[in-house]
Amino acid sequence: MPLTPLLLVHICGAVVGLLSGYLAMLVRKGSGLHEAAGRVYVVSMLTMSGAGAWIATFVHPVRINVVAALLTFYLVATAWWTARHRDGRTGRFDVAALLWISAVALLGIVSGFQAASSPTRMLDKVPAVGYFIFGSVALLHAVSDVRMLVRGGVTGGRRIARHLWRMCFALLIATFSLYPGQAKLFSREIRATNLLMVPHVLLIGAVLFSLVRVRRRRRAAAAAAPATDQRVMAEAA
Repeated sequence: MPLTPLLLVHICGAVVGLLSGYLAMLVRKGSGLHEAAGRVYVVSMLTMSGAGAWIATFVHPVRINVVAALLTFYLVATAWWTARHRDGRTGRFDVAALLWISAVALLGIVSGFQAASSPTRMLDKVPAVGYFIFGSVALLHAVSDVRMLVRGGVTGGRRIARHLWRMCFALLIATFSLYPGQAKLFSREIRATNLLMVPHVLLIGAVLFSLVRVRRRRRAAAAAAPATDQRVMAEAA
């Protein structure tokens, strides 16, 4: 595919998104540098995924790239929205996001069945399992959005976990898109060392560690609440 202005925008957005995303993961959460890196990450990833979805739909049609790009756009947008709304209230944006990710899930699963029923068991040279994976991931996020809307929103530890998971999962998709998605950019010698998989492993480990820590803090806060209430009642008496 020739290098067009839109493709250049996509590539630049991906590079900046990867660099700013990992920087935001490394620095102290809540610091000025973390917030600045997060803003750059959001803008660059939305630009990257938006351009990627357009290219994969109208310029160089590849169905799996459409699904992945739309999923990434949704993850970053909803993670940003979650971070901005500390009160946890839901609104039209959340309903629109649910409709968006439901459509992505439907596209992924339908494409998977189309690939499975084709003579080659593939669609756009991608096996059916790839579409089913992305479709299932999108469907799980749709279910998560429904649960959030039913609860009336998310606050506290749940809000932090939602923001963290979605930001990092989008970063993981971008990382996989670079390697092995663009393995041709790296020499055979470098690929043979498996060092290119180190960022994937570190990112997954960091996300799991952070989610466990958030969950422990949430449990500790829940356990401390009754004791605080009892102390307040005793002092009032």
